[in-house]
Amino acid sequence: MASTTPALRKEYLVGKTLYDVPTPSIVLDLAKLEANCEHMLDAARRNGIGWRAHIKTHKTTELTRLQVGSDPSTPANIIVSTILEAEKIAPLLLEFKREGRQVNVLFAFPIYPSVLPRLAALSTTLGANSLSLMLDHPDQVPLLSKLATTTSSPHNPPQIFLKIDVDTHRAGAIRGTPTYHALLTAVLAAERAGTCTLHGLYAHAGQSYYTRADWAALVYLTAEFTTLRHVAADVRALGGDDHPPHPLVLSVGATPTATALQHPDITATPGSDTLPPSAVAKTDSTTVQAHVSALCQLIAQLKADDLHLEVHAGVYPTLDLQQLATHARDNTTLRSSAIAVSVLAEVASLYPNRGEDGSSEALVNAGSLALGREPCKGEYEGWGIVMPWGQQQEGKGEEAGLAQLDPAPKEFPVVHGGWQVGRISQEHGILVWAGEKGKEVPLRFGQRVRLWPNHSCIAGAGFDHYVVVDSRRTGKEDEIVDVWERWNGW
Repeated sequence: MASTTPALRKEYLVGKTLYDVPTPSIVLDLAKLEANCEHMLDAARRNGIGWRAHIKTHKTTELTRLQVGSDPSTPANIIVSTILEAEKIAPLLLEFKREGRQVNVLFAFPIYPSVLPRLAALSTTLGANSLSLMLDHPDQVPLLSKLATTTSSPHNPPQIFLKIDVDTHRAGAIRGTPTYHALLTAVLAAERAGTCTLHGLYAHAGQSYYTRADWAALVYLTAEFTTLRHVAADVRALGGDDHPPHPLVLSVGATPTATALQHPDITATPGSDTLPPSAVAKTDSTTVQAHVSALCQLIAQLKADDLHLEVHAGVYPTLDLQQLATHARDNTTLRSSAIAVSVLAEVASLYPNRGEDGSSEALVNAGSLALGREPCKGEYEGWGIVMPWGQQQEGKGEEAGLAQLDPAPKEFPVVHGGWQVGRISQEHGILVWAGEKGKEVPLRFGQRVRLWPNHSCIAGAGFDHYVVVDSRRTGKEDEIVDVWERWNGW
């Protein structure tokens, strides 16, 4: 249905079920999205930390609303990875501004020359203090004065975040290098010249995606804050006692590190030699308790140093297999039943005894273009897992078998006893049996299956809309309640 307009597509699909829509389709569960968003908002509130929602995973207006919450007294701060995302979300931000809510959009890619005209237009549209930009090299700084001459609001300088490498080596200035010092000097000079405001420092510990133990991401969250604390000290030393003349924001996070703030004892009393009784009574290891205590003390110290704290993340509303593999939280909040995204596919062919040890294989119409080709590093080498789904429905055949597959073990997805996508090419996905030999759950030709993807950001890129269901609607869990347009491109 890619040729239809969003309005016609919604009219056609809402009220139908997942047994009626074309395949492959990408599905979001509203109940799970709302729960995941509220967990994150609550963690930020509990800890007195600002929140900035990354929208690159889903690229929709509707889910952005859920991410920033409905409290008009809190800023609607977001992050985008492409200018198109910023342009598409601008109407929502203007709506918030009309309601009196503070807004800010951070273009998280370090700026480059060809993007200046669109940034200028965005700055003009959104108004003062609504646009933030990312820098990680001194050669980018002269673009700020060019931006000031191309915007219709020359007295509306952008807020600047300095991106700092915390050993990810994807992007960011490396503390202590000549380039780093030149960047700090150039940005402080630009702020004095009025072409920008040095708003904050930004870190993303992408290596936290490879943690594999409960709450291990707390170590990386602490490292993000610690690194930016040192950078803030460098900025203050270089700028002098009166510059910058405002507190700096330390913005940290990847989904594993940001969601690790959901640990129930992060609000433990700072400076105490022991954790509160609630933490001692938990099953956390001594190591995890020590990580929690150290982070609580660090957060208190940062606030005492007149530094404003902010966390950011993007994949947490949908989750995916990659996030479950991190075990960044324990299974009270990070479990397969919290995954809100799936790719709906059909079994197009069956191959009895073709697989390993004589097991069966099956062809589904979802390959790399529908699922992505990003591996989930570790012992799980698949490209997606068939989720428990399907009920006996009149005229729909027997689907109850897949509903019995509950991937509950603590080691999931590394340990998985059901069907998974073992091989992919562009349109082809091959289901292989990963369970106990001789105990396959039978599949049939034409059967619909829902696949949890490894990485929901990549899986979504192949689709121009999401179909939305709500698992709270007893007896109507598979009925489509909405259709959300997704913005692809740059």
